[in-house]
Amino acid sequence: MASVVFAALLLSGACSAQTFQRLGTCPTLGCIFPPDQADFLAGQYFDIRLEVHAPINGSEANGKLPDPDFTFTIAKGNGTAVNATEFFNTSEPKLERWNFTWYEDLFAKDAGTPSVVNVTSKAYRKAALYEPGEYTATLTYNNGTKTHASWLVRDLCQVRKTKNVILFIGDGMTTNMITAARLIAHKAINGRYQTKMMMDQFPVLGHQMTHSIDSFITDSANSATALYTGHKSTVNALGVYADSSKSPFDDPKIETIAELFWRITGGHVGIVSTAFIADATPAALTAHTRDRAQYGAVVDSFLNGITNYTWTNWTGPDVLFGGGAEQFYDPKLGGKTYLNKNYYTEFANKGYQILWNNTALSKAKNDTKALGIFTVSNMAKWLDRNVYTANLNQSLSPSGDKKPALDQPGLKEMTLKAIDILSARSGEKGFFIMSEAASIDKMMHALDYDRALGELLELDDTIKATIAHLKSLNKLKETLILVTADHGHGFDVMGSVDTKYLNAQSTDRKKRSAIGTYQNSGLSQYAMTGNLTYSEGVHFPANWDPRYTLFSGLGADPDRRENYQVHKDGPRVPAINITEAADYYVNPKDAKTGFIANGTLPMNDDQGVHSLTDVPVFAMGPCQELFGGVYNSIDIFFGMAECLGLGRRHA
Repeated sequence: MASVVFAALLLSGACSAQTFQRLGTCPTLGCIFPPDQADFLAGQYFDIRLEVHAPINGSEANGKLPDPDFTFTIAKGNGTAVNATEFFNTSEPKLERWNFTWYEDLFAKDAGTPSVVNVTSKAYRKAALYEPGEYTATLTYNNGTKTHASWLVRDLCQVRKTKNVILFIGDGMTTNMITAARLIAHKAINGRYQTKMMMDQFPVLGHQMTHSIDSFITDSANSATALYTGHKSTVNALGVYADSSKSPFDDPKIETIAELFWRITGGHVGIVSTAFIADATPAALTAHTRDRAQYGAVVDSFLNGITNYTWTNWTGPDVLFGGGAEQFYDPKLGGKTYLNKNYYTEFANKGYQILWNNTALSKAKNDTKALGIFTVSNMAKWLDRNVYTANLNQSLSPSGDKKPALDQPGLKEMTLKAIDILSARSGEKGFFIMSEAASIDKMMHALDYDRALGELLELDDTIKATIAHLKSLNKLKETLILVTADHGHGFDVMGSVDTKYLNAQSTDRKKRSAIGTYQNSGLSQYAMTGNLTYSEGVHFPANWDPRYTLFSGLGADPDRRENYQVHKDGPRVPAINITEAADYYVNPKDAKTGFIANGTLPMNDDQGVHSLTDVPVFAMGPCQELFGGVYNSIDIFFGMAECLGLGRRHA
């Protein structure tokens, strides 16, 4: 009896593994993907992956061989369970076999003793559930052992309520960042702001919870998947549930909002980002892979649809604007492309006009599809394009000629042009645009708070310009506008810093006396000289380098030095690797006049990380009432799908 209890305790320990997991959302040896508690849009295509695990060592080892004789059934409500092949009217999929390894905990990793797991698996492709209600999926294996998954098909109205959707994503943006941006860009008198940010003026405010399916901290790939598909997944996964197979492209896929919109309504799609365009947030609209770093394949998916096989006759988005030229230009020039193709040529051959700078963007035809790639890697930040313009030399030309990219558009220019093209091309079918302010997140990671807030203010500027532009086109009333984030960072403002006093002190401890808290925080010095703006329509700081700056920061950092002043020579690099191992220390060239602050992250982390915080959702237009309150990130997808009338009760 004691040995049975001991074995049960070992198994319980493995199933509740925290730092490492045998396979996320699969606590037993029988795995169903989509897993328990998954929600579906009626008629949404998805794949099913079944796995039976046979650990050959470690605490879960049971001496059994992988079971090749497992069965899989589906039951609707209290109805009779039916074999999946009959239920979905499909043939029995082939049996697949592989093995994988994992570490049960940090002690096992330190000792270099991985656990080995043999797997048998089957995958059902392109399934769909059309009747709303609850379903029970059951995997039976190992002589009667069962794994159940409860699935819910939501009962959504099929009536279309909006013609267009514009989804703005401030990557990494939190309420705390919005309040900091408001502080530095809008004038206040006796505690009352004289102007409001555009986001402040939206009629509906909600908050969404950002948890991953198998971890409570998410990344942008998994969080974008939740927003676009209504299904939570695993960190680094784009449009799939992460399985244990060796290929990053055969994981069970879920149809995205862009794919549904195109397939069901014939509507047109636009993707805009200030990141490299194959980055997680834009990629998740068309890519299906558990490895977000498959950048070349992501670019191919924009043009050719789903990797491995096609659910629809996808013809690509009408608009694709952003950075990341290295995934497009000729490998002979140093391009890192899928199958060594020149993707400028590939897109041009399918009718796209190719745009490489802001001048070309402004002159582009509205009746033709457009690929606009404006720099290598991520696009230049608002602060560098508008204030410290000498830093534009740090960006490289999208052509591959290694020259600087000096004529880059901003988020506003790209978004307004996307609206013009999609308005001209979509007709009565309508359009869906995702516009991402990507470097709020990227600069928060780098602890470069000035640039992060500049990116946030650029987003707000873009939102205001978008509303004005839609009014001028007589399209505002037929467009749902959403503004949200995919996740947050632990950023906040706790006071002010007298940088003149800080720089004059000779010891780290005395430098900290320059921080003013409570009554000593004073008032914002960024907008004290008036409401000077660098672009039309929205306030930006009149002075990015005042004597009294913000005492701000994250809750999780690498070792760094802080002087709380704007980095005039380009984006910040707070920590560097000065050993052969990945072991990061204070960058001696960063914030030289500041004091050293010990980090809290593992030594191989050189940047800040994401946090658990809920993030805001601002809504305006048709169906705005669906987005108030506090809800899960997947509900953004279901709200958009309901407003667009995408649910289908029949094949």
